[in-house]
Amino acid sequence: MNVRAVIIPGSGANFGSLRQACARIGVEAEVSDDPSRVGAASHVILPGVGAAGHAMRGLRARGVDRLIRRLGQPLLGICLGMQLLFEGSDEDDAECLGVLPGRVRRLPAEPRWPHMGWNRARAVPGAALFDGIAADAWFYFVHGYAAPVDATLQARTDYGTAFASAVRAGPVHGVQFHPEKSAAAGRRVLANFFSTPC
Repeated sequence: MNVRAVIIPGSGANFGSLRQACARIGVEAEVSDDPSRVGAASHVILPGVGAAGHAMRGLRARGVDRLIRRLGQPLLGICLGMQLLFEGSDEDDAECLGVLPGRVRRLPAEPRWPHMGWNRARAVPGAALFDGIAADAWFYFVHGYAAPVDATLQARTDYGTAFASAVRAGPVHGVQFHPEKSAAAGRRVLANFFSTPC
């Protein structure tokens, strides 16, 4: 793959495991929020774990929020990184990046909060990130908030309620699960993302 990938450092993300997952499929990803490095990337990843409000404060303090909004190349938000792509979140009543429409909501208390462990992501027909993956493959999740099932839906998961476990709007993609912790199916999601034309 002729890919120049950049991982934007977000809140509390484990960049080491994500970089290793990329390396396993032949992509060397650097970690940077330098505008020139990110602007020169063919593909950009925004990972994140933790709380939405804290993460957004960090992005704003470094001017990374404005940088992300200007991106035109393929962008993949992972876990909290996906949630930050929306307009807002119930978590901390945070105003987010607004790259995608809608608001992230708290998952119900039942069956257990937060949602942690393996669950199915049921892809919609033709979802590019899930090419070559079973329509109801298992992925690894750790989150207490989730995005709505709306027009951006690429895969849905059920856990007390239905939520979007993958979304897409043009070059902007998001996955609620951790592909770097999701074995072969997760590696295929990353490979499919890096196959997205610039």
